[in-house]
Amino acid sequence: MLDFGLAKAADAAGASGGPANSPTITMSPTHAGMILGTAAYMSPEQARGKPVDRRADIWAFGVVLFEMLTGRQIFTGETITDVLASVVKERPALNELPAPVRMIVERCLQKDPRQRWQSIGDVRVLIEALLQDPGKILEPEQRTASRPLWKRAIPIVLTGILACAITAGVTVWMLRPTTVSVVRFSIPLGEGQVFTNTGLRDVAVSPDGTQMVYIANRQLYLRRMAELEARPIPGKQDSLGVTNVVFSPDGQSIAYWSFSERTLKRIAVTGGAVTICRTAQNPTGIGWDSSGIVFGQASQGILRVPANGGNPELLSTAKNGEITAFPQMLPGGQAVMFTISRANEAEPDSGQIVVETLKSGVRKTLIQEGSNGRYVPTGHLVYALGGSLYAVPFDARRLEVKGTVVPVVEGVKRGVTRTIDVAQFDFSSTGSLLYIPGPAVPISRQVVLALVSPKGDVERLKLPPGKYAFPRVTRDGQRLAYEVDDGKNADIWIYDLSETNAPRRLTFQGSNRYPVWSADGERVAFQSDREGDQAIYWERADGTGTAERLTRPEQGVAHIPDSFSPDGQQFSFTAVKGNTSAVWTFSLRDRKATLFAGSRSGFTEDSSFSPDGRWLAYSVDSQGGADDMICVQAFPLRPGKYQVAQGHDAFWSRDGKQLTFDSGPGRFAAVKVTTNGGFAFSSPTPVPKGALVGAPAGPQRYDILPDGRIIGVVNAESSETNASPIAQIQVVLNWFEELKQRVPAQ
Repeated sequence: MLDFGLAKAADAAGASGGPANSPTITMSPTHAGMILGTAAYMSPEQARGKPVDRRADIWAFGVVLFEMLTGRQIFTGETITDVLASVVKERPALNELPAPVRMIVERCLQKDPRQRWQSIGDVRVLIEALLQDPGKILEPEQRTASRPLWKRAIPIVLTGILACAITAGVTVWMLRPTTVSVVRFSIPLGEGQVFTNTGLRDVAVSPDGTQMVYIANRQLYLRRMAELEARPIPGKQDSLGVTNVVFSPDGQSIAYWSFSERTLKRIAVTGGAVTICRTAQNPTGIGWDSSGIVFGQASQGILRVPANGGNPELLSTAKNGEITAFPQMLPGGQAVMFTISRANEAEPDSGQIVVETLKSGVRKTLIQEGSNGRYVPTGHLVYALGGSLYAVPFDARRLEVKGTVVPVVEGVKRGVTRTIDVAQFDFSSTGSLLYIPGPAVPISRQVVLALVSPKGDVERLKLPPGKYAFPRVTRDGQRLAYEVDDGKNADIWIYDLSETNAPRRLTFQGSNRYPVWSADGERVAFQSDREGDQAIYWERADGTGTAERLTRPEQGVAHIPDSFSPDGQQFSFTAVKGNTSAVWTFSLRDRKATLFAGSRSGFTEDSSFSPDGRWLAYSVDSQGGADDMICVQAFPLRPGKYQVAQGHDAFWSRDGKQLTFDSGPGRFAAVKVTTNGGFAFSSPTPVPKGALVGAPAGPQRYDILPDGRIIGVVNAESSETNASPIAQIQVVLNWFEELKQRVPAQ
């Protein structure tokens, strides 16, 4: 009956039907002169594509009121174009309306919005006055004229009709069956924007469904649903990117993880970031309710910190080998739901969704296979499996699922890391669902080893997809050492890059990671836990002999080998202890370790000897608010340090004239280096990375061949499909209504 309010969602397909059915006209919101509305009820300015305000709804009220009284449409035509022409040009014939009503409708239908009623409240006052005294608002000369009784009765009769029509209309409107339409549409990202860090959550919607935030190009973007474009949230851009975005309960702030500062932060949607909590790890999912911000810390457990900052409390402890992720406090605040997976599982979606009562610590398994569990106010538990979302009725009071599991959304983007598998979706408390589209088929953590040329061309090695990591090549570029983790064991393998021989397993005891070739290519050093600690060993690459221990870390310290000096007499390594790390050097002649660079706080790591052995490059993160920085110091150690560029994982070209490094998610950069008579370097320039996959900070994930090609890992699926990055967000309004229909809660 009523057609008030301009549509906010654009339907790219438009609507069908003849003009008699008052079709809704929509055009893409990216076009100038956007038209949204129903042809026969459009105001002239709306039909022309000009800016509109509430006075367009006053026009529509006048049209509907005329139709209620006369039983016919006021603006008609054979086509939509004819209807719009009638709206814009024709003067409506209102003579059949009684004078009091005609005066109301006529002013509603003024072509110039400045001459219309300026508020619908004024119209309501006039209608109420007309109902109380039908002759009250007639012109004075009309009231004094002597007319026959039947003519004087017409205004009263028609006023009665008007009153009955309005009353009947309101009654029908109030008593009608409630039907809510489920609306689907896509929101494209801005030009040049691509999602970054999709291994963790990249999109969030405010609780009231009026705003969304997404992460693209390492930047937080806010888009209000009533606006056509997103805008960057003011604040310092993180050169390494951000992840794990989540809205506050009031929708005025968001929390996120800063890679550069390794810090959980909070920022108002209008800008101005503040630190909430300095955690040791990138969170494995974040939730926010009235009790505070809850976040996963992988092998540590589930923590909660006040929204205004403070010391985190441990809500649930991860058991041996467990990875905890995607926490959500359940209604009442007495239990937390989260996902548990096993460290280094061979395949994704091997996790379980559990709930733990905070007071008793009792844990109950809700879903045996799945992740990213979310409680829905409709009485459902929604979770991800493969590229789909599933739902099952859930009793939040008894903490138990009941009924049948039903697939509810297909084609949701999944982000896969070594430990967790995020599903890129979120929903508001009002029922709006957002998700990044992706393949509906099951995802895989498998990767392939590949070479990337200086031009960015990718060449896969002739190895089947697997769980490869940390590839390192000999100085002559002939052989490759890499890690393979099948979920049960982590071992070092050797492969001839001529691809004439099959790969060969080198290690057979304990978990063995982070291979590094000796200068002469005869041995491979690696980290191993075979004797209970995380020490550095080395072993002959041809498989003869046994592994030899080189370092003995202190209690709670892990040693990671980084690089050998060209003369083979030294190697550098990173010693990690809690939230700090430092770079050390180890003399093979003296069997003695010496601190090279580090501090009492922050991370100094990922070191690399220059080809001439005179310089050592490494990454620094002071946790003091600065980004990761590539630094270079002379070796043997002497005063003086050069800050080369922002980034991490630096490695030298074979001629020592270039340092290449990871400058942020999806990016490589390089600086030209001069070492004659000192140390000098150029400004960074971008370097093609192809489809190589990496992660900020930590042991080096790539290496370089003598011919300049970079070797790393590529997602198995992307290497086969060559799919371009997803650059849109799918929106489903009133999704809760669909959920309740498809999965009735018991």
